[in-house]
Formats: sequence, structure tokens, C-alpha cells
Amino acid sequence: MDITDLINAIQADRINITQHARREAKEDDLLLDEILHSIQNGEIIEDYPTDTPYPSCLIYGLDPADAPVHSVWAYAEDSRIAVLVTVYRPNPARWIDWKIRK
Repeated sequence: MDITDLINAIQADRINITQHARREAKEDDLLLDEILHSIQNGEIIEDYPTDTPYPSCLIYGLDPADAPVHSVWAYAEDSRIAVLVTVYRPNPARWIDWKIRK
């Protein structure tokens, strides 16, 4: 998966957000603008090519306040829609430099 496809879909407002992602965002006090900002200059840190119904990936990025955000995105190539599967503020006890699982 290419992060550029996700960014292009977001900029064209071709986004679906799962109910799970909405709940997780609310629990971590993340606004949609903060989530979208975090992937604009984010990077893919894990790839899940066998996920169904679409391949997905874990993206690390920073919100406007430079706080880390992890988000899992799927990309539907047929419709060119980005799907926000889940999102959370990573726990520092579980991550090295926010990018590598401990």
C-alpha cells in the first residue's frame, strides 16, 4: 500500500470511518482534523497486505500539537476510498520511538 493513495483519497473527501474508529478516537480525545493531519506527513510503520476486505496499514504521525497518533487505514483500490479502521494515541510503554513494538 502506498500512503500517497490514502492522502489523495482524504484530500478528495473519499473517506469512510468505521464505528470502531469513531469510538477509539473519542476515547483518546482525537478530532478528525488531528487524525487527518497526522497522516499528511506520517509514515507506514506496519503493513497488513492480507487484511480483508482490503489490505491495510498502520500509520504513525503527529497531530498539530506534535503528539503521536497511530491510525490503521485500509484502501479500496476499486473505489479509491480510504477507510479509517481504528485510531489511538500510542502507549509509550508499548512502543520504541512510536514506531517499533516492544
